[in-house]
Amino acid sequence: MNSTIASPQPVSQRISSLAESATLAMAAKAREYRAKGIDVIALSLGEPDFKTPTHICEGAKKAIDEGSYFSYPPVNGYLDLRQAICNKLSRDNHINYTPDQIVVSNGAKQSIANTMFSLVNPGDEVIVFSPFWVSYEAIIQLAEGKPVFIEGTIENQFKATAAQLKAAITPKTKAVIYSSPSNPTGGVFNREEMQAIANVLADHPQVYVIADEIYEFINYTGEHVSLASFPEMYDRTITVNGFAKGFAMTGWRVGYIAAPQWIAKACSKMQGQITSANCSIAQRAALTALTEDLGPTHAMAEEYLRRRDLVYELLQEIPGIKTNLPEGAFYFFPDISAYFGKTDGQTTISNSDDFCMYLLDEAHVALVTGSAFGAPNCVRLSYAASEENLRKAIAKIKEVLSKLA
Repeated sequence: MNSTIASPQPVSQRISSLAESATLAMAAKAREYRAKGIDVIALSLGEPDFKTPTHICEGAKKAIDEGSYFSYPPVNGYLDLRQAICNKLSRDNHINYTPDQIVVSNGAKQSIANTMFSLVNPGDEVIVFSPFWVSYEAIIQLAEGKPVFIEGTIENQFKATAAQLKAAITPKTKAVIYSSPSNPTGGVFNREEMQAIANVLADHPQVYVIADEIYEFINYTGEHVSLASFPEMYDRTITVNGFAKGFAMTGWRVGYIAAPQWIAKACSKMQGQITSANCSIAQRAALTALTEDLGPTHAMAEEYLRRRDLVYELLQEIPGIKTNLPEGAFYFFPDISAYFGKTDGQTTISNSDDFCMYLLDEAHVALVTGSAFGAPNCVRLSYAASEENLRKAIAKIKEVLSKLA
């Protein structure tokens, strides 16, 4: 009987060295626990718990009933949707674009990837404001660039400063990426801070900026400031946005960029070889979202603000949890390092990964380790959940943490 020796699977180096998304990994673990009959409260994914507003769904149904949107759309998106995005950017962000500067993609994540692959050459440095959304680093590495991190502190809403940015720029710097409002911290750059960033970059015309504004509508400061609205940055800023967060349309997968025309063309070329256009019906829903009633979007933001205040009050009651008051998005990013080295007699907490697994095992609450976001002393808690679940989850967290000494 002949026997064969299995050879290693020939996965490419770029994939074998690629980290799995920590947010998706924790969501998968929560599903595994639920499959075993364990009731897990998931505060791990950045996903609105609201349903997509009815009028947006009706826009999709109307497109289906019309029967005119079953063919391949243009790679960069339907013209009327791109014009509606231009109108929105002019109205809300005070930036003027034409439709040929807009590329609609399969979510903001693809928009970021398209841009990074269109700009970055092997060895180029990309400055990342840290803490950062988990996929920034992986996408830069896939593009064979080198991420360079500048770190904000909890005392400053985790916002890295213009001075840090200036110190990090080298002749190899090709791009900068940040999010505001921030995932994972909820920090929001105000006008003064954004102007300081623009002033630094004005002296470095070779550096481009990817401004991730996906949480734009969930902003509690009263003003959302887009870097591209500063005249000196218009030609070097790629604004990334989408419909997942502000319109509760995560599963519809519609994102977009607004950029200088040459970058938009490059991104469209890139997208044309990978996915082609975004789903035709999802685009019609997105058009409805932008051109009809924004009331549900504003109502969701008001509810997130109420939940933020509730969660802040509840977290204050847990010894050893150090947190700031986020200014946007729907996350808390508390420093939990006071628990490092503590034990319940069986489990010892050495880092934020241990902390999250301890809460999952003992409290049946899923959070995400801060190490995935470049901040190993922290964890991310999403309050995109019902008040009942938030109260229940934080009570459980408080209870199991009290067992650590």
